[in-house]
Amino acid sequence: MKKIIAAFDGLKYSASTRDHATWLAGHTDAHLVGVFLDDPSYTSYKTYDVIAGKGIYEYEDRQREFDAKDKAARLAASEDFEKKCQAGKLQYTVHHDRNIAIRELKHETIYADLLVIDGRETLTHYTEKLPTRFLRDLLADAQCPVLIVPPKFKEPEKIILLYDGEPSSVHAIKMFSYLLPAFKSLETEVISVNLPGTTLHMRDNKLMKEFMKRHFPKARYTVLKGFPEEEITKYLKQGKDQAWVVLGAYRRSMVSRWFRESMADILMKEVRMPLFIAHNK
Repeated sequence: MKKIIAAFDGLKYSASTRDHATWLAGHTDAHLVGVFLDDPSYTSYKTYDVIAGKGIYEYEDRQREFDAKDKAARLAASEDFEKKCQAGKLQYTVHHDRNIAIRELKHETIYADLLVIDGRETLTHYTEKLPTRFLRDLLADAQCPVLIVPPKFKEPEKIILLYDGEPSSVHAIKMFSYLLPAFKSLETEVISVNLPGTTLHMRDNKLMKEFMKRHFPKARYTVLKGFPEEEITKYLKQGKDQAWVVLGAYRRSMVSRWFRESMADILMKEVRMPLFIAHNK
């Protein structure tokens, strides 16, 4: 039995994470863990909200009032998750991690087969442009594959495997195959991009197809011409199927990422599809 963890901000509870995670657990007979990141340094209110009440309530009274509301919101979120798990007759556990959120979640990934998280998670008061700082930090150090989910859940109709000839892309395909074998019945497409002026053959074409026959024997292959960041984004946006995308990411050093975005960063900004991301160290 595999272990799937779903990460939640109890103050901005993601129904999408809940729905993707419970659907996956139900279709893979996995044990599902709801990880609620109850970081005490993160609250729904700002210091100004407390100070602004001077003359109406004492500071301590107002802070207790706000803290009580946050506690109630976090409790309601975990209760909703449990109800969904019980309704689906899933095997599940709830963790309330009460320390620095990013550190706690990275530690949880050591002991998980897959992490499910909303692509909009920030664990701050603010809305950020995608990909958020929290997600970028998490993806760089996650110790298991990560499924980044869009705002709404839709059942997958197709699997798209991104292949660039690098070990990280093959590793991601392997991990998806090992973790979610039931998905092999879905339509599967391998997409590769060759630069202008090159052939339409994939890198290591013979080896890749030999490998794929053992994992996704019915997969079809599409080789595009151009620059990967542009061509893959355009191709995915034209698709009409409810696809999940599999890719390797974050292999480069931090310095390298300052100068060039990863494909995962671009897709989180440009498409609204679940992204299964795995990287080999």
